[in-house]
Amino acid sequence: MEAFFDWLFETIALPKVGLPAIFVVSLISATLLPLGSEPAVFGYVKLNPEMFWPAIVVATAGNTVGGAIDWWLGYAAKLALVRYHKRRRAREHDLEHLEHREHTRKPPKPKLDARYFRWMRRLGPPTLLFSWLPGIGDPLCTLAGWLRLSFWPSLAWMAVGKFIRYLFMTASLLWIPDSFWHNIAQMWKAWF
Repeated sequence: MEAFFDWLFETIALPKVGLPAIFVVSLISATLLPLGSEPAVFGYVKLNPEMFWPAIVVATAGNTVGGAIDWWLGYAAKLALVRYHKRRRAREHDLEHLEHREHTRKPPKPKLDARYFRWMRRLGPPTLLFSWLPGIGDPLCTLAGWLRLSFWPSLAWMAVGKFIRYLFMTASLLWIPDSFWHNIAQMWKAWF
């Protein structure tokens, strides 16, 4: 497994591949793996300062596509759950007729915390401005799909939030003097 990751990181090494690697890392960090894409963007911009704006735009696009995938996953999960419940009720109804017994309804299961649903429905797609936040951003995108919030406004708000995050984070990291990063590298080498 370690050999696979070595090969993968060597293949998408930033100086060789550049913007496509930033897109892929940003996309994956928004969907599959709990991965931060900011170090990749910062590293690329640090090596190629003239590519600041293209790197920010490409990272935003990749992360927004990942958020859209999360939205569609939430939407599909809701559809699958509704279909499952319909089939289950139909089977119960068929059994009822076959056995000629009276159907007793089960008490409804407690719903997920309704507060979050009300909050998300009341505020709508602008809540996805916070889709960049670690830990809650991906679930927000998935919840927006689950609640069937309008896709295009949701996508627009995701893009705005993610753009602001990349712009702020990368500019802030570039503002820190190089001597700080050299000291971090020396401490890292001393530990390992």
